[in-house]
Amino acid sequence: MALANPMMWVLFPLLGAVSGLLAGMFGIGGGLVIVPVLNLIFADPALGIPTATRMHFAIGSSLAVIVFTAISSLRAHHKRGAVLWPAVWRLVPGIVIGGLLGAVLADAMSNRLLQSTFGGFVVAIAAYMAIGHRPRAALPLPSWPGFAAAGTLIGAVSALAGIGGGVLTVPFLVWRTVALHTAVGTAAACTMPVALAGATGFVLTGIRAGSEVGLATGYVYWPAVLGISLASVLTAPLGARLAHSLPVEKLRRAFAVLLVIVGGRMLLG
Repeated sequence: MALANPMMWVLFPLLGAVSGLLAGMFGIGGGLVIVPVLNLIFADPALGIPTATRMHFAIGSSLAVIVFTAISSLRAHHKRGAVLWPAVWRLVPGIVIGGLLGAVLADAMSNRLLQSTFGGFVVAIAAYMAIGHRPRAALPLPSWPGFAAAGTLIGAVSALAGIGGGVLTVPFLVWRTVALHTAVGTAAACTMPVALAGATGFVLTGIRAGSEVGLATGYVYWPAVLGISLASVLTAPLGARLAHSLPVEKLRRAFAVLLVIVGGRMLLG
């Protein structure tokens, strides 16, 4: 089955290029950009995506994109020795459980409620970015139950918002006395299991909906995943290089304002 609207072959890579660039510059997951834009694109009747599940397809597709784009980030941080692997292995079980639970919860939510929930997350993340606050190192790394609880929360929130989870993982690890650069690298290593668990959950919970939409598996729309992934992998390294030559802190605040507008719009409908 061919893609109904050929313009999507332009829009999806363009979205991937922009989200990859921003992710590279600001160190945030592309899901904050991908989800609201896909929600708009999926309104095109030619794609055949039901209005009642547009946000579900946007979030599921965003998580699938992150699975692919996380690989290069993981390799880069691992080569620099910036991944605390014992913490990763202890977070992953909770992340998987949380990701699946988040997908089940999202499936039970109406499109409007899911959109408002995402909008609230975006506004909160934008405020965090604008303030630039980092928690003080206060406690040692927790035992297995503590890691399980943290991982479950990270996985559930990430699945509901279609993001990689770094915005929660980094502060948690820094609070637990992990050096910032190691916390960032460890969060990058957690991104793939976060996205994989969430995307799997959206595939399983959306089997019936996906069967009625061409080129989809569950709530994952593959033309979007393919177009966005290929472009974002190419532009993310450019964004990382620009981060060293541009006034990123000022741009970060401007981007945070844009996120507040986007999140507020989705929150209010």
